[in-house]
Amino acid sequence: MRRRRIGRSKLALSLLTLSLGAAAGCSNLFHSDAKPEQTYVLRAPRAAGAAADQAAAATATPAVARPVGVLASLQVAHPLAGPGLDGPHIILVQADHRMNFYLGSRWPAPLPDMVEALAVETLRASGEWQSVQDSGSPFTSEYLLSVSIRRFEADYTRGRAAPQVEVVLDCTLGARTGREPVTSFVAAGSAAAAGDRMSEVVAAFETASDAALASLAQQAAAATRGFAERGTTTAR
Repeated sequence: MRRRRIGRSKLALSLLTLSLGAAAGCSNLFHSDAKPEQTYVLRAPRAAGAAADQAAAATATPAVARPVGVLASLQVAHPLAGPGLDGPHIILVQADHRMNFYLGSRWPAPLPDMVEALAVETLRASGEWQSVQDSGSPFTSEYLLSVSIRRFEADYTRGRAAPQVEVVLDCTLGARTGREPVTSFVAAGSAAAAGDRMSEVVAAFETASDAALASLAQQAAAATRGFAERGTTTAR
């Protein structure tokens, strides 16, 4: 009986050792030397002095009144993305029409969400509008801006080591009253990356998107003013 107990103890000790070894082996299986994924954010361009002008207007003008020269309210619809552009990946285009994305790098949200936020911020910062609402706003607006993302990519097809970043937005502006289209236009920006490092590519994305968004804000404001003037002339 004594020998049997000793044998059982040795067997239990052996099983415990094997279990610990297996657990250690499993922990090594989950170890990775891969670099953590990096998230890059873009900032909307701000018009010079727009924030100060808006603060002064809000202080001097009652909320129910529209300051002279300020346009009506505008809502930005949720953007539509071209094929392959609807996710959070940072897209690149290579020769032979190959579309790919940078490994280990991404935007903080799906591209349509990011473009919507940037467009709303840019339009608000311009100081041109009484109010600018995003697609989820419960408030009604007098104008609606729809945006389709045609290009938002790093282009490697030009034979350079560093890419040329291209941002192209197809926009349609409409008046809610009568559901009347006001205009359609293209807002685009392009920038050459200083190098092929990720920080340099993202800097080029910000430059190109700034140019596209600034163009979007200018064209939307000009078209709305022209549309309002035509309506005033017709009413007379």
